[in-house]
Amino acid sequence: MTKATQAIDAQRLTLILNDLRLPAIKLVWPDFAERADKEGWPAARLLAALAEHEIAERDRRRIERHLGEARLPPGKTLESFAFDAVPMISRAQVTAMCSGDGWLEKGANLILFGPPGCGKSNLAAAIGLALIENGWRVLFARTSDLVQKLQVARRELALEAAIAKLDKYHLLVLDDLAYVTKDQAETSVLFELISARYERRSMLITANQPFGEWNRVFPDPAMTLAAVDRLVHHATIFEMNVESYRRRSALQRQSRAGRPPTYATIKTADELSPRDNQAGE
Repeated sequence: MTKATQAIDAQRLTLILNDLRLPAIKLVWPDFAERADKEGWPAARLLAALAEHEIAERDRRRIERHLGEARLPPGKTLESFAFDAVPMISRAQVTAMCSGDGWLEKGANLILFGPPGCGKSNLAAAIGLALIENGWRVLFARTSDLVQKLQVARRELALEAAIAKLDKYHLLVLDDLAYVTKDQAETSVLFELISARYERRSMLITANQPFGEWNRVFPDPAMTLAAVDRLVHHATIFEMNVESYRRRSALQRQSRAGRPPTYATIKTADELSPRDNQAGE
């Protein structure tokens, strides 16, 4: 085969791969073909190698798209999360949940309770990232921000469509539920969102207050009971009742003359100073 014929065949193959929408193979097939010729690959091996490369590239591009739309806080991963600082949370259980198969398919929920600074948002973001890497779609949002957007949709008579648009996300992370204003308009759209996703699509909620104090969020006691009932019906609940990461890290930096800590640790009751005890009251 002449070089001219090879060039014509290569151009034709490029056009065919464009038509078939196989961009990854289009980029790498010359290198793969050269290696196959040198090493004497059977045709089936070359075809399999090209197909595997295309699939891997599609997975990578999909994850990039899903990460772009998820709006996760940067740098929050399960590897960097200090599980030793939250001993009531099992690393093995969280890791298992990040496959998503056992709960996202059923529209079950995950609820993280704990005081400010205990790592709820970090853990929620890390779980979201792991789920995206495993092929699921996630949206991370401050509850107050999302509620305001839904209020705008309601005023424009488009609330149902706005909630339906969120269905494309297997998991909706509502961060800082407690910061929703105790206002009938805000809490009613939040309740409608919870009701719409009930047993269909999953939610991960972080909150400072336990359920008994959710009357600070929902002004109507009946709405509070109904919201809690829907959220806990199929839910895993993590209670992260530990000292604030942020305050603990600040104290460690001060004690180490400005040197940042390697990771957060929990102080025992004996280690807490009187000021620490007063601050926790």
